Amino acid sequence: MSNCIGKYLIHSGHKIDGELTVQSAKNSFLPILAACLISDGEVVLHKVPNIIDVDYMTKIVENLGVKIVKYNDDLLVDSRHANTYEISSILTKEIRSSIFLLGAVLARFRQVKISYPGGCDIGNRPIDLHIKGLKALNVKVTEKHGYIICDGENMKPNTIHLDFPSVGATENLMMVATKINGITKIVNPAKEPEIVDLQNFLNASGCKISGAGTSVIYIEGVDKTNGCEYTPIPDRIATGTYIIATAMTGGKLLLKNTYPEHIESLISKLKLAGCDVSIKDNEIFTKANGRMKSIQNIDTQPYPGFPTDLQSQVMSLQTISDGVSIICENLFENRFKNAAELNKMGADIVIRDRMAIIKGVNKLYGADVQAHDLRGGAALVLAGLVAEGVTTVSGIHHIYRGYENFENNLTSLGLDIKKIEENTTF
Repeated sequence: MSNCIGKYLIHSGHKIDGELTVQSAKNSFLPILAACLISDGEVVLHKVPNIIDVDYMTKIVENLGVKIVKYNDDLLVDSRHANTYEISSILTKEIRSSIFLLGAVLARFRQVKISYPGGCDIGNRPIDLHIKGLKALNVKVTEKHGYIICDGENMKPNTIHLDFPSVGATENLMMVATKINGITKIVNPAKEPEIVDLQNFLNASGCKISGAGTSVIYIEGVDKTNGCEYTPIPDRIATGTYIIATAMTGGKLLLKNTYPEHIESLISKLKLAGCDVSIKDNEIFTKANGRMKSIQNIDTQPYPGFPTDLQSQVMSLQTISDGVSIICENLFENRFKNAAELNKMGADIVIRDRMAIIKGVNKLYGADVQAHDLRGGAALVLAGLVAEGVTTVSGIHHIYRGYENFENNLTSLGLDIKKIEENTTF
């Protein structure tokens, strides 16, 4: 995929009408791709999301000597000839999810050298929990010159208590423990659906893991693994983004390939706000008519609480809802950068530390706005879809990190959004 450095041009006045099939989950696919390093056979991953972060992660993994071949929306991953434990610092600085290779490479080679990862500027995301957990497994960890260097020659199983249910730390510790003889327990792990998905993939590869999605995960180390075929879960954040777009623009939308239970925290709030949402098997039908009522209180929390990755989008919705909403961002301190951009469009948002107070206005107005991160970029597009006049959103390379065919999907639903781009490849 090319790295788009252009902008979106958006005209409002259109309602959503149509159906979409939701892409595979970005936050599942990336750790699963890293976990392919643990497999002793060929892995086929189906429904690969066509996003920039997958391109970056693919290149990083290939630089480790892994053979990857793409067929349509499938990836054939052969890690049997992986030949290095040193991970390219150039690419890891572009993608936060490169940190998942810490556990996978350590499991494969018993050592790893990786630079600190990059990604969206949404606040501090320290990896101290990762390192503390690795040390509990008797891994020797050295941090110097911007690198994390791990020696796992004498790894041992243990019980690890996470001080916070970190998704990345949980996934890294799950992966490394698959190759430690004995049983490792992770207490207070993250419970996100993507954790369960990683467990299911690793088990399909011959690992022995149980408890994902609960308060304790058990990993029994194995000596050998195998190849497999696997399809990651649907992307709950993309699902939620399109549902919020429907609530904002009005109209109706049928989403296919969804797991409705993964976004119950959003659906319940939208129903209270006046949006009609119905569920049948793996489909979600959303219908919105008229102005939504404000959602009075939104607190981002680890799963199953309200996801921080939908906070920016729901903030856009609250700017045009009837009433006052208060959003508390409890996970990332820089995730309110969108507020200033939305205020350019006529929104009434006041920020107090990690709290946003949003008074709904009758109308937003088109403006030139800048995306600062992945989810914030999508949220500005949603605001542009209802703003009177013309909106331009710059920095859309952030959006391409996580949303597949974003503007094409919106156009197929009857919305007016065009990409003005200059392309450069990496």
